[in-house]
Amino acid sequence: MERVLRDAGALSTGAIVSESHRGASLSIGLSAVIIAATIDEPRVLTLRLGREPIEALPSGPLEIEHRTLEAGLRAWVERQTGQKLGYVEQLYTFGDRDRVETGETQPGRALTVAYLALVREARPGGAADAVWQNWYRFFPWEDWRSGRPAALEPIEEGLSRWSAQASTEAGRRLRKERVGLALSASWNDELVLERYELLYEAGLIDERRRDLGCPASGGGPTFGVSMAADHRRILATAIGRLRGKIKYRPVVFELMPPAFTLLQLQRTVEALSGVRLHKQNFRRLVEQQGLVEETGGISAATGGRPARFVRFRREVLLERPAPGLRLRAGRRLLSP
Repeated sequence: MERVLRDAGALSTGAIVSESHRGASLSIGLSAVIIAATIDEPRVLTLRLGREPIEALPSGPLEIEHRTLEAGLRAWVERQTGQKLGYVEQLYTFGDRDRVETGETQPGRALTVAYLALVREARPGGAADAVWQNWYRFFPWEDWRSGRPAALEPIEEGLSRWSAQASTEAGRRLRKERVGLALSASWNDELVLERYELLYEAGLIDERRRDLGCPASGGGPTFGVSMAADHRRILATAIGRLRGKIKYRPVVFELMPPAFTLLQLQRTVEALSGVRLHKQNFRRLVEQQGLVEETGGISAATGGRPARFVRFRREVLLERPAPGLRLRAGRRLLSP
């Protein structure tokens, strides 16, 4: 059995050194996907790194003074961005053998424990150059609110070529099936990571070109803005998780102000899911599930008939095990 050495010097940089592989190391990093939302825009907090800035998620190594992984994550986020985190959940551990985290210089393997955090947007501060970004800058093909995204046509063409290039008939069939499932007419909004992985494998995005040592294409409005290391893969995982979670847990209210209108709530859910919802069906479902209660206030900022302010009714958490928003978007089903 291989013995693992964990000395203070190694842990202070998030490294674990294997006795049978001296000179190599296992670094443990922490990354945060911090999500906020305006009424019409889902936003993620990113850092700009380097002389020619590349977008990255707030990240840092696990250090010996961190009592827990989550405590370490919160410390890094506050140090880099000035953002205090509220709702946090562990997302996934990324540890592919060939992955390299931003800033790594020594040989070895990099693990990153990623977290999803939901906040109400505040002006970034801290020691790093932090900025809120519309997450559709990175995934333009995921936003269906104005109809079929323009990015999908060149994506489908590129994936069709990739499918045809497989060396065997079985390989071509498998690739075609994967593309069909990810880009089907019914459009499963939760398959964000699966679509990203297809673009990566097909060499259509800059992260793949960078990993192969090829020149970047610049991404642009079709294939989205690239991110450092595999941070766009981490972000894709978080978006898919959140889109699924709002259907069975009331997490969307972590992004809402204390008082809001039903229209503001609907627009926020639409921004996160990337589809338009039927107004009356949405309101009926919210009311039937008892998710909100009126505050007594009135909003005159609607440009028409005044709207009543509501707030999240927290008692619903005790009343039902899965109080979420299982909604229909026109003819497209949002939940199975």
